[in-house]
This record gives sequence, structure tokens and C-alpha cells, in this order.
Amino acid sequence: MKKWLLATILGVLTLALVACGGGSSSSSSEPKSSEDYTADKPFVIKFSHVTAIDSVKGKSADYFAQLVDEKTEGRVKVEVYPSSQLYGDADELDALVSGNVHMIAPSVTKMVKIDPRWQYVDMPYLFKDDEHVKRFFDSEVAQDLFNSEQLAQNDIMGMAFWPNGFKHFSNNKHPLVKPEDFKGLKFRTQAGQVLEAQFEALGAGSATISFGETYAALQQGTVDGAENPFNNFDTMKFYEVQPYLSTTQHGRLDYAIFVNKSYWESMPEDLRVLVEEALAEATEYAQSLAAEENAKSFEKIKELGTVEVYEMSDEEREALREALQPVYDKFTDVITQELIDGITALAE
Repeated sequence: MKKWLLATILGVLTLALVACGGGSSSSSSEPKSSEDYTADKPFVIKFSHVTAIDSVKGKSADYFAQLVDEKTEGRVKVEVYPSSQLYGDADELDALVSGNVHMIAPSVTKMVKIDPRWQYVDMPYLFKDDEHVKRFFDSEVAQDLFNSEQLAQNDIMGMAFWPNGFKHFSNNKHPLVKPEDFKGLKFRTQAGQVLEAQFEALGAGSATISFGETYAALQQGTVDGAENPFNNFDTMKFYEVQPYLSTTQHGRLDYAIFVNKSYWESMPEDLRVLVEEALAEATEYAQSLAAEENAKSFEKIKELGTVEVYEMSDEEREALREALQPVYDKFTDVITQELIDGITALAE
């Protein structure tokens, strides 16, 4: 009886293992073709970002989703999750690596977790103007960052750069004109040692706070000030809690589009070509939109009457640049002289 029972159990287990094994080694492991995806059952790309819907990034992401829908006739669907709906800017990179989202557009500073060179964007007064930035985006210098071993080792692929704009300091205490005006103030910052050193050089403190929590931190007095392009200052309504804004133009806040490489390459090639065409068009749109939206936001901020805007002279910016030289002394080796020189050479 015992032998019969044992044989029966073994037989059942064997059948179960065969069934499971057969299922995993056949159709489920075979790559799907574009015909397997329809408007009713599309290939879904989850696109997570942290800014408002009406920000430059928000509008560009929605435009990308619209283009993908049109070009693929609904067979690929980009689900856009703005305003940290899924993940905050401290978590979205990990979510991409784990495959919980498939596309992100972080401030490039966030990539410091993977490669410290991405902090180039925080180096004070590294970029001369918007044309300088665009030349960098289109350069081999930028492509070298996208093609790094660090990204590949984390199953990440860099796709495109989306601009936001030059950053300007704001606070709730007094106008910021001279380097000594920063002393004793505390600023919200993204994660990164370069940004910490920036405020240290100015005699100010800093606190790493996620973008989605910045308004509350400013409102509650956790920090006194922040640094943002005009459009972020506008769309996040920082003008309600920051009565002083100086046009320091000291650094950049730009984004890059990254995808989970394995998931991206699981998309049928013919559909992937169409999606990449849509991304290229959305990138052109983002680049033209950024300058336009920042200009509109700046005019709005000045017209509000609740913010004292100090428009700095070139001489006043030069004084700030000199005060921030210790950042270069400390971090040139981290960012690498090669990258800094490569960006600088694109200024003209």
C-alpha cells in the first residue's frame, strides 16, 4: 500500500513538472511579433516623472505618448505618470532598474547613483547659454555618457536629452545679490556632493529634499530657499512661498530619457522603430518648448507682483562664479577634466 501511494505521488509530481516545464520552454519564452499587439492589447510603456503636467517635461511626455499612439495605431501605449504619482525622484531610478517602470526622465543629477560624471550639470557656470547646451546635447561628448559601462551594467539605455533651463536662486529672507547674501541660509537641493559643495562655498546650508516635497518644505520653513528654472518656479507655484528671486543663471536643470534596456528591446523591432521616431520628434518639441515656456514663466513671475525679482548684471554673476571656484577645485577629478574640457570647448 505504501509503495503504491509513493508511486502515485511521484507520478503526479512528474506530470506537474512536465506541464510547468513544457509551458515555460515553449510559447511563453518566444518573442512576440508586432501582430501580437493591438489597440485592445497594446505593448505598454510606463513612463514616470516628477514634474507637473503643465511643465516642460510634462507637456513633452504627453506629446510623446500622443505621437506613439498615432504612429503605432494604438499598438503601443505610453502610460504617463506625472507629479511623482508612482515614484518620487529618489526612487524612480531604482524602479527603472527593477522594471517597475520602463521609462523615466530624471534631472541628470540623479544619475550620480550610477556615474558621478552626471554631476557635470551642477558645475557652476559651466554652460554659457542655451545654444551651448544644445551643442552639448548633440555632441559625441554627451553620447559617451549614454554609452557608458555604468549604464549598461544596470540594464539602462540613454535615449535623449530634454532641456529645462538655467537655474536661479530664490529664498524667503532677502534679495540675493552678492556672495555674502547667501550666508546662514538653508537651501533645498537634489542629492549630490557637487550641490552640497556649491552651497558650502557660499556659506549656506543645504538639505536633500525630493522635488515633490519641496513646496511644503519651503512653506513650513524647513529650508529658506531653492534653485530652479523659471518654469519650475512657476508651475510648482513656488512664487507663493518664495518672495525673492535672483536671475543668477548659475547652473542647469536638464533631463535625460532613460529606458529599461531589456524591456525596451523586448518590443518588436518594427514597433520600436516607430516609437523611437516619436521620441525624436518629442525631443525636438521639448527643446523648442523649454525656451518658450521659461520666457513666458519669467514674464508671469514679474507680473505677479508678489515676487521681488532681481535681474543680475554680468559683473554680479562673475562675482558669484569666483566665489564658487572651490567647487571646481574639489570636483574636477570626479567629473573628469576630459568631460569639463569637452563641454567648455563647445561654448563657441
